[in-house]
Formats: sequence, structure tokens, C-alpha cells
Amino acid sequence: MQWMECTVPAGQDPESVCDRLATCGVGGMSVEDEREFRDFLEQNRAYWDYVDRELEQRFAGLSRVKFWLSSDEEGAAVLAAVRNAGFAPEISLIADEDWENNWKQYYKPLPIGERLLVVPAWEEVSPEGRIPLRLDPGLIFGTGSHPTTRMCLEALESLVTPEARVLDLGCGSGILSIGALVLGCREAVGCDIDPKAPDIAMENAALNGIGPDRYRVYAGDVLTDEGMRRSLGRDYPIVLANIVADVIIPLAPISRRFLSGGGVFVTSGIIEGRQDEVAAALRSAGYAITGHFCQEDWHCFVCEAGILPL
Repeated sequence: MQWMECTVPAGQDPESVCDRLATCGVGGMSVEDEREFRDFLEQNRAYWDYVDRELEQRFAGLSRVKFWLSSDEEGAAVLAAVRNAGFAPEISLIADEDWENNWKQYYKPLPIGERLLVVPAWEEVSPEGRIPLRLDPGLIFGTGSHPTTRMCLEALESLVTPEARVLDLGCGSGILSIGALVLGCREAVGCDIDPKAPDIAMENAALNGIGPDRYRVYAGDVLTDEGMRRSLGRDYPIVLANIVADVIIPLAPISRRFLSGGGVFVTSGIIEGRQDEVAAALRSAGYAITGHFCQEDWHCFVCEAGILPL
């Protein structure tokens, strides 16, 4: 089946446009509006330091509503009602297979470091001496393509041991903790503020033959939820946090409680210009910074923790 993607201007009142379209029989709608985009950034700015310039430009001056209709008699009737209501939608046709699968062309097997090969779930490839890390990158943040993720995985290669337990704070898709497991760690635990993360990370783990006997994931805010922190446990030789500077800074002293004596904290997601501030917070928390890496204006720190006083 083909679908009609219809776009109409929304002006200063997208909500009113949506109400009018609904009376015409339009179901699901998507509002693309610069003001909502800016509001969203402001309300969630604690969770990132950088927004892609191309994305900002795409929303500049934008105010429109998109909706989708089936290319059959039912869709044609709704489209006629929309036009009778005074709208003149721009229309493009989308096939089912395009809708579901076209985005997959942008994800290809990606070698990382010396040992890993991140493989999209639908690809069949020969790893050629590398360890495959299978992932469905369409689900949630964390595909391996971003420099912060690459740097963390590259650092992990030299840290994993067969007996190591790993804690992944802000695990997203699970790519870092699952990467640690396929590289040879014994057990991993992840947590993320996104309530979808546990299901998605466990689905990605299953793609790699990893079950709940080696991996578990929690949803919650490690910064504010003491119960969550207790659930995660302690004495991890490796703790990972690929987040952003505004979260890493308050997380630095909290992360110490999860580490075993002499454990290693790997943290990234730090945009150029924030690295000194983050380094100072890490040192204040008692870490010794043993590695500092930078790729494409992003920074990653590898830190060692001493034994905490009783």
C-alpha cells in the first residue's frame, strides 16, 4: 500500500490547525514548530550540551502540521474534506516498504577500535577477525557512530577482564554495557532515565545471545533516587557514563560509591569547552585522570579511583 504524507502550514496556532484537521477525519498528526522545539530544548537542556546546527536550522521559522492518509478511497475522502475546509496540503507518496525500511540504508557495519564490529541487526556480514556487536539502532540513543560512544568502546577494549562487572549509567540502547559483555566481561548492569531503555537494551542484548543471567537494566534517575542507587549495587571494577557535562559533574562523587577500590570510571559526552570543568569535578571527587581523548570536539576521560575512606 502507498501512503500520502500531507503537510499544511500551521501559522501561529498549530493547535487550532490540528483541531480543524481532526474534524475532517484526520487521525495521527505531527507538529513541527520552532517555538515547541525551543521549549523542548529549554526544558531538557540538562541532558545534552550540544544540539546539531543542521537540526536548529531545519526548525528555524518552521510551523507546520504533517499527517498521513492511506492511498485508497478512505484516504481520498478525508483528503477531500481537508481541502473543503480550506487547506491546500502538499502531498508526497510513501510506500510501506519505504516507510519501514528506508532509514536502514544509513546504518552499516562499523569497526570500532581494534576488536569490535558494530553490526545492524538486519545485516549479515563476516566479522573478519573482529567481535560482532549486534544492535538495532532504530530504537533509542546509542548506535556506535557518535564519537563519544566510539571513545568509550575503544577505552573498554583495554579494560575488560573475564571476571569484571560493569555498570553503565545512562545506558540508552545498551551499546556500551553490551559491548563490554561481548568483549569478555562477566556481568553488566545498566540504568537510564528513559523508561523504554530496559526493554530496548535487553532486546539488543538478546541479539548478541546475552540474557538476564549476565545483564539487567533499570529505569530511573541515579542522581536523585537513592533507592535506584542501592539497586545498582557496588564494587564494580568498571563504571561507564556517556551522558553530558551537566550530568557528569554532579554524578562524579556519586559514581565513586559504585566502584571497587582501584576501579575505573570512563565518562564521555563532553563537548569542547566543558572539558576543564568536568576534569575539575572528577578530581574533586577523588579521581586520578589517567586518559583524556578527543574526537570531533567531544572529550572522554578515563579515571582511576582510590579506596574510599570508611
